[in-house]
Amino acid sequence: MATVENPAAALPPAITNPLKTSSKLKLSLFSILLFSLSYFLGSTLHSPSSSPPLIPPHQQNQLLLCPPIFPPSPPPPPPESLDFQPHHFLTSSLISNSISSSINSLPIPLCSANFTDFVPCHDPSREKLFFSPLGSTQLAFFHRERHCPASEGEKPRCLVPRPRGYKSPFPWPKSKGFAWFRNVPSKKLTVTKKSQNWVRLEGEFLVFPGGGTSFPKGVKGYVEEIRRLLPELKNGAIRTALDIGCGVASFAAFLMDYNVLTMSVAPRDIHEAQVQFALERGLPAMLGILSVHRLPFPSRSFDMAHCSRCLVPWTNNDGLYLLEIDRVLRPGGYWVLSGPPINWKLNYKGWERPAMDLEQEQKALEDLAKRLCWKKVAEKGNIAVWRKPTNHVHCMIKSRTWKSPHMCTGSDPDAGWYSKMEACITPLPPVSDVHHVSGGTLQNWPKRLNAAPPRLKSEGISVKEFNEDNLLWKKRVAHYGVILKPFTRGKYRNIMDMNAGIGGFAAALIKLPVWVMNVVAPDTNSNLSIVYQRGLIGTYMNWCEAFSTYPRTYDLIHANGVFSMYMNKCDMVDIVLEMHRILRPEGAVIVRDHVDVIAKLKAITDRIGSWAGTMYHSENGPFHSQKVLLIHGSLS
Repeated sequence: MATVENPAAALPPAITNPLKTSSKLKLSLFSILLFSLSYFLGSTLHSPSSSPPLIPPHQQNQLLLCPPIFPPSPPPPPPESLDFQPHHFLTSSLISNSISSSINSLPIPLCSANFTDFVPCHDPSREKLFFSPLGSTQLAFFHRERHCPASEGEKPRCLVPRPRGYKSPFPWPKSKGFAWFRNVPSKKLTVTKKSQNWVRLEGEFLVFPGGGTSFPKGVKGYVEEIRRLLPELKNGAIRTALDIGCGVASFAAFLMDYNVLTMSVAPRDIHEAQVQFALERGLPAMLGILSVHRLPFPSRSFDMAHCSRCLVPWTNNDGLYLLEIDRVLRPGGYWVLSGPPINWKLNYKGWERPAMDLEQEQKALEDLAKRLCWKKVAEKGNIAVWRKPTNHVHCMIKSRTWKSPHMCTGSDPDAGWYSKMEACITPLPPVSDVHHVSGGTLQNWPKRLNAAPPRLKSEGISVKEFNEDNLLWKKRVAHYGVILKPFTRGKYRNIMDMNAGIGGFAAALIKLPVWVMNVVAPDTNSNLSIVYQRGLIGTYMNWCEAFSTYPRTYDLIHANGVFSMYMNKCDMVDIVLEMHRILRPEGAVIVRDHVDVIAKLKAITDRIGSWAGTMYHSENGPFHSQKVLLIHGSLS
């Protein structure tokens, strides 16, 4: 009998089923798949051409409902990188203190109709509390300075309404010559200044023909006359200007043809709404007056200061007001004066003033300017021009002979926030040679914008850090252009940067038809000095108070780290209400801050019915703690 072998041995070798892999192979394939998917998602999210990193609405709600995660303090920045971000422990106590009144989902109500032009720190109803004794010329206008509500109970917790019939302002540059009357329904200037062509009312339009008290036939010829006296006006040496008693800012409007950026300043007085008119036209302006406190600018800020019949008593109070102009003028800067008492021999009858009084006034003015070491460089017709010295070498030598005001000692020359003016000369930085410019020479515009400002060195900032800050803000502004399409398309003209650092945000916008009010906290004086040395403008400001402007005067507000900065100083709701007051109804807000702060802030802004807020990742991506809240306003 034949022997039967093991059947299994007679079978051919088994063929492995590729679908029945071992567990190790399964794990390997799954890992490769997961890695590939992660790589694809990562490259998509961080691709420059990808859609903006919107945080989905359901995740935004989770951020609002979940308790905040409070990370440890971030490590200090490396020495080669600038850092203007606030550094706070975001502890629950600080956040709860700053939003004590924000734990409320009810809509914020509108104020009554008489709040349409409400300016909290320049409220005519409060002025009577600050009238000064008769006979004091310095205190005569103290009531027109900033006087903010003293307590929380005095701050209205409501939204300032717009005028009935409000319309979207005209775009720039048409706004320079036209505005809707219903947006600024003030007729007084159209009547009292009719012969001087400040502004005319034609149907539903306000028309700005370019006239002024000293140039009723038009500002063009007036500025051309100044240019003939000051060739520097055309070559970029004069970039920043200060206009005291600005009217409707026609002077500033025409200076833009020379790339001169003018800060126009005027009080809220009998010339009703002049600053409001200026801002409605798309021109930089703010409420202010020479009285007791310094102007809210650093020393050595402006290339030129201008007064066209502004009626400031320059020689009173030991020359206090001209000394303040001297403080804010840069070394070698110019002061341009037109109107009384210049050319008094031909004009005293028209001014309805005694010739002898005007003669004495001009003599006193000439003497004071000489004792300030100013040199009169030109006078023609009704215009006179003086120049501040580039250093104080000769001034120190001649001061005793001329009986000059003494040099200020002990006070910070850059302090400009509720700092009293002093009847002394603000000393310029020392120089080693009589031909040198105190504090360093500034380049002409436009090179000045990105050239390293001389003040960087005194503030301990390197040129490398300065350049890196410029690159950082170019990157951030490019990201804003992705999430806010109208940002780079000409919709916005007046822009407020609530925490400007050294002006990087404004510098990144320089090619757009915009201007930026660079706001710097009073305890960081040096930053605003650098802003001005770059050929930009701005002011000191504490955001626990209201800004010196009318409602509806800014198209876009940028708030970088503002709410973290004021976390333990004042209520977030008050800052939000102030932002709403100064923002135009169809304007936009960009808030950049820590995710916990953004989440709390959105709970407040959602209570404003005309605002729609959306949270975005910053340009740093979804895993970075810094987020962006973008708010759109509407007329609805």
